[in-house]
Amino acid sequence: MASWLPETLFETVGQGPAPSKDYYQLLVTRSQVIFRWWKISLRSEYRSTKPGEAKEIHEDFLDNLHLQSQFDFLERLSDNLLLNIISYLDLEDIARLSQTSHRFAKLCMSDKLWEQIVQSTCDTITPDVRALAEDTGWRQLFFTNKLQLQRQLRKRKQKYGNLREKQP
Repeated sequence: MASWLPETLFETVGQGPAPSKDYYQLLVTRSQVIFRWWKISLRSEYRSTKPGEAKEIHEDFLDNLHLQSQFDFLERLSDNLLLNIISYLDLEDIARLSQTSHRFAKLCMSDKLWEQIVQSTCDTITPDVRALAEDTGWRQLFFTNKLQLQRQLRKRKQKYGNLREKQP
């Protein structure tokens, strides 16, 4: 029976932290996890170093702490992918995650994340609500109760309605 999953489930490549120029690749296929590295250096002791590769089936990879310690998986993921993953977390988990690092604090407070969360929890977002969110921030909009939100929308309509009336 054919699988609906593609052969390559996940792939990321990157360069080691500065001043290193080392290259890394993590490839997750349906059957195994492959970690490749290539040490790039001007130092003479590393000039003859050949690229390396470690392959493990999924179960063995989970048991191989040495191989797992070679790669900080979350740090290698793009912000967009992390935001997508974070958007599925509970609010308490987002709050806890924001306390783990500067990067996660920034991501957990980002308007992009809260826009995704608001869109996933609301059936429709009116142009007025979208404009209010762009003025006040999506996170603020999410945590505003409905009565306050309606009051803010009325004030915004009055303010911009008055401005339009004054313009020739």
